[in-house]
Amino acid sequence: MLGVATTQVMQMPGVDLQFIMPLLLQFFLASLRIGAFLLSAPVFGARWLSLRVRVIMAMSLAAAVVHHVPPMDVAQLNTAAGLSMIFVELAIGLASGLVLSIWFAAMLLAGEKIASSAGLGYAAQVDPATGAQTPVVSQILYLFLLVVFLSVDGHLLAIGTILESYRLIPIGSPIAFDVLIGAGISAAGYMFLAATIIMLPITMVLVMINVTIGIITRSAPQLNLFSFGFPISLLAVFFIMFFSAGAFGESARSLIDSALQSVQTMLGALPNG
Repeated sequence: MLGVATTQVMQMPGVDLQFIMPLLLQFFLASLRIGAFLLSAPVFGARWLSLRVRVIMAMSLAAAVVHHVPPMDVAQLNTAAGLSMIFVELAIGLASGLVLSIWFAAMLLAGEKIASSAGLGYAAQVDPATGAQTPVVSQILYLFLLVVFLSVDGHLLAIGTILESYRLIPIGSPIAFDVLIGAGISAAGYMFLAATIIMLPITMVLVMINVTIGIITRSAPQLNLFSFGFPISLLAVFFIMFFSAGAFGESARSLIDSALQSVQTMLGALPNG
Protein backbone atom coordinates (compact mmCIF):
# COMPACT_ATOMS: atom_id res chain seq x y z
CA MET A 1 0.00 0.00 0.00
CA LEU A 2 2.84 2.38 0.84
CA GLY A 3 4.55 1.59 -2.45
CA VAL A 4 1.41 2.41 -4.41
CA ALA A 5 1.01 5.72 -2.58
CA THR A 6 4.64 6.64 -3.24
CA THR A 7 4.22 5.89 -6.93
CA GLN A 8 1.13 8.09 -7.12
CA VAL A 9 2.92 10.97 -5.37
CA MET A 10 5.86 10.76 -7.77
CA GLN A 11 3.44 10.97 -10.69
CA MET A 12 1.75 14.11 -9.33
CA PRO A 13 2.59 17.33 -11.17
CA GLY A 14 4.56 19.86 -9.18
CA VAL A 15 6.46 17.42 -6.97
CA ASP A 16 9.64 18.04 -8.96
CA LEU A 17 9.54 21.78 -8.17
CA GLN A 18 12.27 21.22 -5.59
CA PHE A 19 14.67 20.58 -8.46
CA ILE A 20 13.91 24.01 -9.91
CA MET A 21 15.69 25.87 -7.08
CA PRO A 22 19.21 24.78 -8.13
CA LEU A 23 18.35 25.68 -11.72
CA LEU A 24 17.11 29.12 -10.66
CA LEU A 25 20.29 29.57 -8.65
CA GLN A 26 22.39 28.81 -11.74
CA PHE A 27 20.30 31.28 -13.73
CA PHE A 28 20.73 33.92 -11.03
CA LEU A 29 24.51 33.52 -10.95
CA ALA A 30 24.69 33.66 -14.75
CA SER A 31 22.77 36.95 -14.83
CA LEU A 32 24.91 38.80 -12.26
CA ARG A 33 27.85 39.61 -14.53
CA ILE A 34 25.65 40.54 -17.47
CA GLY A 35 23.27 42.59 -15.33
CA ALA A 36 26.13 44.56 -13.77
CA PHE A 37 27.55 45.22 -17.23
CA LEU A 38 24.21 46.46 -18.56
CA LEU A 39 23.89 48.72 -15.53
CA SER A 40 27.21 50.51 -16.06
CA ALA A 41 27.85 50.34 -19.83
CA PRO A 42 27.03 53.17 -22.26
CA VAL A 43 23.61 53.05 -23.98
CA PHE A 44 22.51 50.09 -21.82
CA GLY A 45 23.02 51.98 -18.55
CA ALA A 46 21.33 55.21 -19.64
CA ARG A 47 18.60 56.58 -17.40
CA TRP A 48 16.11 56.71 -20.25
CA LEU A 49 16.33 52.92 -20.60
CA SER A 50 13.76 51.31 -18.36
CA LEU A 51 14.94 49.04 -15.57
CA ARG A 52 12.49 46.38 -16.71
CA VAL A 53 14.08 46.35 -20.16
CA ARG A 54 17.51 45.86 -18.63
CA VAL A 55 16.26 43.04 -16.41
CA ILE A 56 14.68 41.30 -19.40
CA MET A 57 17.89 41.71 -21.41
CA ALA A 58 20.01 40.35 -18.56
CA MET A 59 17.77 37.31 -18.11
CA SER A 60 17.60 36.63 -21.84
CA LEU A 61 21.38 36.80 -22.23
CA ALA A 62 21.89 34.70 -19.10
CA ALA A 63 19.97 31.88 -20.76
CA ALA A 64 22.77 31.61 -23.33
CA VAL A 65 25.53 31.13 -20.75
CA VAL A 66 23.73 29.29 -17.95
CA HIS A 67 25.45 26.05 -18.99
CA HIS A 68 28.78 27.60 -17.90
CA VAL A 69 27.56 27.82 -14.29
CA PRO A 70 28.53 24.85 -12.12
CA PRO A 71 25.73 23.22 -10.07
CA MET A 72 25.40 24.74 -6.61
CA ASP A 73 23.34 24.18 -3.52
CA VAL A 74 21.12 27.03 -2.35
CA ALA A 75 22.68 26.81 1.12
CA GLN A 76 26.07 27.82 -0.34
CA LEU A 77 24.84 31.39 -0.83
CA ASN A 78 25.08 31.97 2.91
CA THR A 79 28.72 30.91 3.02
CA ALA A 80 31.79 33.07 2.48
CA ALA A 81 32.57 31.28 -0.78
CA GLY A 82 29.10 32.03 -2.16
CA LEU A 83 29.23 35.71 -1.21
CA SER A 84 32.73 35.99 -2.66
CA MET A 85 31.50 34.46 -5.93
CA ILE A 86 28.67 36.99 -6.16
CA PHE A 87 31.04 39.87 -5.42
CA VAL A 88 33.50 38.72 -8.11
CA GLU A 89 30.73 38.45 -10.71
CA LEU A 90 29.46 41.95 -9.93
CA ALA A 91 33.00 43.35 -9.99
CA ILE A 92 33.73 41.91 -13.44
CA GLY A 93 30.50 43.24 -14.95
CA LEU A 94 30.75 46.69 -13.38
CA ALA A 95 34.43 47.08 -14.30
CA SER A 96 33.77 46.14 -17.93
CA GLY A 97 30.94 48.64 -18.25
CA LEU A 98 32.81 51.41 -16.43
CA VAL A 99 35.88 51.04 -18.65
CA LEU A 100 33.65 51.58 -21.69
CA SER A 101 31.96 54.55 -20.03
CA ILE A 102 35.30 56.15 -19.15
CA TRP A 103 36.51 55.83 -22.74
CA PHE A 104 33.26 57.30 -24.06
CA ALA A 105 33.55 60.21 -21.62
CA ALA A 106 36.44 61.47 -23.76
CA MET A 107 33.89 62.83 -26.25
CA LEU A 108 32.01 64.62 -23.46
CA LEU A 109 35.25 66.15 -22.18
CA ALA A 110 36.25 67.28 -25.66
CA GLY A 111 32.85 68.90 -26.21
CA GLU A 112 33.05 70.67 -22.87
CA LYS A 113 36.44 72.19 -23.68
CA ILE A 114 35.26 73.23 -27.16
CA ALA A 115 32.18 74.87 -25.64
CA SER A 116 34.19 76.76 -23.04
CA SER A 117 36.67 77.97 -25.67
CA ALA A 118 33.85 79.23 -27.91
CA GLY A 119 31.92 80.87 -25.10
CA LEU A 120 29.14 78.27 -25.13
CA GLY A 121 29.76 76.97 -21.65
CA TYR A 122 26.58 78.61 -20.40
CA ALA A 123 24.44 76.75 -22.98
CA ALA A 124 23.83 73.58 -20.99
CA GLN A 125 21.04 71.05 -20.82
CA VAL A 126 20.21 67.94 -18.82
CA ASP A 127 22.03 64.85 -20.02
CA PRO A 128 19.41 62.10 -20.47
CA ALA A 129 22.02 59.44 -19.79
CA THR A 130 23.36 60.78 -16.48
CA GLY A 131 20.85 63.45 -15.42
CA ALA A 132 23.62 66.07 -14.99
CA GLN A 133 23.97 69.48 -16.64
CA THR A 134 26.35 69.32 -19.60
CA PRO A 135 27.08 71.76 -22.45
CA VAL A 136 25.08 71.38 -25.64
CA VAL A 137 28.25 70.80 -27.68
CA SER A 138 29.13 67.86 -25.43
CA GLN A 139 25.65 66.45 -25.92
CA ILE A 140 25.91 66.74 -29.70
CA LEU A 141 29.28 65.00 -29.82
CA TYR A 142 28.23 62.28 -27.38
CA LEU A 143 25.02 61.54 -29.30
CA PHE A 144 27.13 61.43 -32.46
CA LEU A 145 29.39 58.89 -30.75
CA LEU A 146 26.43 56.76 -29.68
CA VAL A 147 25.03 56.78 -33.22
CA VAL A 148 28.37 55.58 -34.57
CA PHE A 149 28.58 53.01 -31.76
CA LEU A 150 25.21 51.54 -32.72
CA SER A 151 25.79 51.80 -36.47
CA VAL A 152 29.02 49.76 -36.37
CA ASP A 153 27.36 47.15 -34.11
CA GLY A 154 29.55 48.14 -31.20
CA HIS A 155 26.79 47.22 -28.75
CA LEU A 156 26.72 43.69 -30.17
CA LEU A 157 30.51 43.44 -29.91
CA ALA A 158 30.35 44.61 -26.30
CA ILE A 159 27.68 42.03 -25.44
CA GLY A 160 29.65 39.35 -27.28
CA THR A 161 32.75 40.28 -25.29
CA ILE A 162 31.00 39.95 -21.95
CA LEU A 163 29.44 36.63 -23.00
CA GLU A 164 32.85 35.35 -24.12
CA SER A 165 34.20 36.22 -20.68
CA TYR A 166 32.25 33.29 -19.22
CA ARG A 167 34.54 30.98 -21.16
CA LEU A 168 37.69 32.85 -20.19
CA ILE A 169 36.67 33.43 -16.57
CA PRO A 170 34.34 30.66 -15.38
CA ILE A 171 32.05 31.47 -12.48
CA GLY A 172 33.83 30.73 -9.22
CA SER A 173 37.38 31.07 -10.55
CA PRO A 174 39.73 33.56 -8.83
CA ILE A 175 40.64 36.82 -10.54
CA ALA A 176 43.33 39.47 -10.15
CA PHE A 177 41.66 42.58 -8.71
CA ASP A 178 44.72 44.70 -9.45
CA VAL A 179 43.95 44.19 -13.15
CA LEU A 180 40.51 45.76 -12.64
CA ILE A 181 42.00 48.76 -10.86
CA GLY A 182 44.78 49.14 -13.43
CA ALA A 183 42.28 48.98 -16.31
CA GLY A 184 40.23 51.79 -14.79
CA ILE A 185 43.26 54.01 -14.22
CA SER A 186 44.58 53.32 -17.71
CA ALA A 187 41.18 54.12 -19.26
CA ALA A 188 41.07 57.42 -17.36
CA GLY A 189 44.50 58.38 -18.69
CA TYR A 190 43.59 57.52 -22.26
CA MET A 191 40.33 59.43 -21.85
CA PHE A 192 42.23 62.72 -21.41
CA LEU A 193 44.56 61.85 -24.28
CA ALA A 194 41.67 61.03 -26.63
CA ALA A 195 39.78 64.19 -25.61
CA THR A 196 42.86 66.28 -26.34
CA ILE A 197 43.29 64.73 -29.79
CA ILE A 198 39.63 65.32 -30.64
CA MET A 199 39.39 68.92 -29.45
CA LEU A 200 42.87 70.16 -30.40
CA PRO A 201 42.17 71.13 -34.06
CA ILE A 202 39.03 73.09 -33.18
CA THR A 203 40.56 74.80 -30.17
CA MET A 204 43.61 75.82 -32.22
CA VAL A 205 41.35 77.45 -34.81
CA LEU A 206 39.45 79.21 -32.01
CA VAL A 207 42.73 80.45 -30.53
CA MET A 208 43.72 81.94 -33.89
CA ILE A 209 40.28 83.55 -34.22
CA ASN A 210 40.54 85.03 -30.73
CA VAL A 211 44.01 86.37 -31.49
CA THR A 212 42.67 87.99 -34.67
CA ILE A 213 39.74 89.51 -32.79
CA GLY A 214 42.12 90.81 -30.14
CA ILE A 215 44.30 92.48 -32.79
CA ILE A 216 41.24 94.05 -34.44
CA THR A 217 39.81 95.37 -31.16
CA ARG A 218 43.25 96.67 -30.20
CA SER A 219 43.59 98.61 -33.43
CA ALA A 220 39.97 99.81 -33.29
CA PRO A 221 39.07 100.33 -29.60
CA GLN A 222 35.62 101.70 -30.49
CA LEU A 223 34.49 98.18 -31.48
CA ASN A 224 32.72 96.26 -28.72
CA LEU A 225 34.51 93.00 -28.03
CA PHE A 226 31.39 91.05 -27.06
CA SER A 227 29.15 92.31 -29.83
CA PHE A 228 31.89 91.77 -32.42
CA GLY A 229 33.93 88.77 -31.29
CA PHE A 230 31.29 86.57 -29.74
CA PRO A 231 29.17 86.05 -32.92
CA ILE A 232 32.32 85.33 -34.93
CA SER A 233 33.41 82.64 -32.46
CA LEU A 234 29.97 81.05 -32.50
CA LEU A 235 29.77 80.97 -36.30
CA ALA A 236 33.31 79.66 -36.54
CA VAL A 237 32.54 76.75 -34.17
CA PHE A 238 29.38 75.83 -36.04
CA PHE A 239 31.09 75.87 -39.43
CA ILE A 240 34.13 73.94 -38.18
CA MET A 241 31.99 71.26 -36.55
CA PHE A 242 29.83 71.00 -39.68
CA PHE A 243 32.78 70.48 -42.01
CA SER A 244 34.53 68.21 -39.49
CA ALA A 245 31.70 65.67 -39.30
CA GLY A 246 33.73 63.11 -41.24
CA ALA A 247 36.74 63.59 -38.98
CA PHE A 248 34.51 63.24 -35.91
CA GLY A 249 33.16 59.99 -37.34
CA GLU A 250 36.66 58.58 -37.75
CA SER A 251 37.59 59.74 -34.26
CA ALA A 252 34.46 58.10 -32.84
CA ARG A 253 35.21 54.87 -34.66
CA SER A 254 38.79 54.83 -33.36
CA LEU A 255 37.55 55.62 -29.85
CA ILE A 256 35.05 52.74 -29.96
CA ASP A 257 37.69 50.29 -31.21
CA SER A 258 40.11 51.34 -28.48
CA ALA A 259 37.43 51.05 -25.79
CA LEU A 260 36.40 47.55 -26.84
CA GLN A 261 40.03 46.49 -27.14
CA SER A 262 40.68 47.79 -23.63
CA VAL A 263 37.79 45.74 -22.22
CA GLN A 264 38.94 42.62 -24.05
CA THR A 265 42.50 43.08 -22.78
CA MET A 266 41.26 43.51 -19.21
CA LEU A 267 39.08 40.39 -19.36
CA GLY A 268 41.90 38.38 -20.92
CA ALA A 269 44.32 39.36 -18.15
CA LEU A 270 41.95 38.72 -15.23
CA PRO A 271 42.53 34.95 -14.91
CA ASN A 272 46.32 35.20 -15.15
CA GLY A 273 46.77 38.44 -13.27
